[in-house]
Amino acid sequence: MIKKVIAVLMVFTLLLCSGCKTPEYKEVTPTTKVSGYMIGLSFDSFVIERWTRDRNVFVSEASKLGADVNVQSAGGDVKTQIDQIKHFIEIEVDAIVIITADALELADVLKEAKSKGIPVICYDRLVMNADADLYISFDNEMVGKEMANAICSNVQDGGTIVEIMGPESDYNVAQVMRGFDSICEEHGMNITLKYNCDNWRPELAYDFVNDNFEEISQADAIMCGNDALAGEAIHALAERGFAGRIYVTGQDADLEACQRLVEGTQLVTVYKPVEKLAVLAAECAVKLASGDSISDADRFFDGTQDIPYIAIEPYGVTIDNLDNVIIDSGFHLREEIYMNES
Repeated sequence: MIKKVIAVLMVFTLLLCSGCKTPEYKEVTPTTKVSGYMIGLSFDSFVIERWTRDRNVFVSEASKLGADVNVQSAGGDVKTQIDQIKHFIEIEVDAIVIITADALELADVLKEAKSKGIPVICYDRLVMNADADLYISFDNEMVGKEMANAICSNVQDGGTIVEIMGPESDYNVAQVMRGFDSICEEHGMNITLKYNCDNWRPELAYDFVNDNFEEISQADAIMCGNDALAGEAIHALAERGFAGRIYVTGQDADLEACQRLVEGTQLVTVYKPVEKLAVLAAECAVKLASGDSISDADRFFDGTQDIPYIAIEPYGVTIDNLDNVIIDSGFHLREEIYMNES
C-alpha cells in the first residue's frame, strides 16, 4: 500500500512539473563547455530588483548568438564571487561578465582570468585596476544629476538634503554622488547627513531614517541611491506621517517606485534601459569570446590604465513623464503602475 501511495505521489509531482511555466532564463552550471561559446556571468546578488531583468535579457540575447551562459550569484559575498570567477577560469569559459560585489577586491582574480586568455567585461559596475576588456554601464554621473535636478526644481536654493547611498565599495556610488553633488553645489544646497548602506541592504535605510528622524524631519529632501533604499526610507517616513512631505529620489524605475511616483511619496526615479545594456553587453561578450576587440568604445581610466568604455544614457522620471518614458517603452504596464489608484 505504501509503495502504491509513493508511486501515485511521484506521478502527481511529474504532472505538476510538466504544467509549470518555463523559466524566462536558462541557468547552466556545467563543468565543461556545452557548445559554441560559454560565458560566465556572476552577479553580486539579486537584492536589487532590476538584476533579474538584466539576467533574463542577457541570457536570451547570448543564446540567440549561439552562446551558453553560466549564471552565478554571490549573495553579496566578495569571497564567494572570487571563487565563482576561479571556477569560470577552471572550466575555461570563453568570456567573463561580472557585476562586482566590490570595486577593488576582484582585480587580482580578473587579471588571472585575463592571463589565461579569458576576456573580462565589467557590467554596470567597474572593478578598479583590473584592466578589463570592457566597462559597460550607464552614465552614472548623469544619474546623480537627474536626481539633483529634480530636487533643485522643487526646493529653493540653500535647502537641506540627506544622502542615503549604497556601499562605498561600489564605484558607481562615487560616480552618482559626483554628479549629484555638482548640481547641489550650484544651488547652494546643504548636505546635513550622509550614510552608506552596506551591500545595498534596504532595511539599513529604514533604520537610518528612524534613528535620525528628528534631524531628517527638518530636511527638504532625501537622496536615496536606488529605489529599494527609497522604498524603505519612505516606509519609515510613512510610519510617522511624513511620506510625501519630504522629497525622495531613487533610481532603477522599479515597479514600486513608479507606483510611489503616482502616490506622490517619491519625487523621481532614474530609468535606465537595462534591456539595451544587457543586449549590448551580450553582443560584446560574444564578440570578445570570438577573439575580436571592442574598437568603437570610449575610454575610461580604471585607476591604472584606460580601458574600453560604453555608457548608456539614463532618464529622470517624475509623475510628469512617467507614462511617456516607462509605459510607452513597455518597461512596466499601465495597469501595474496605477493598480493602487481608486
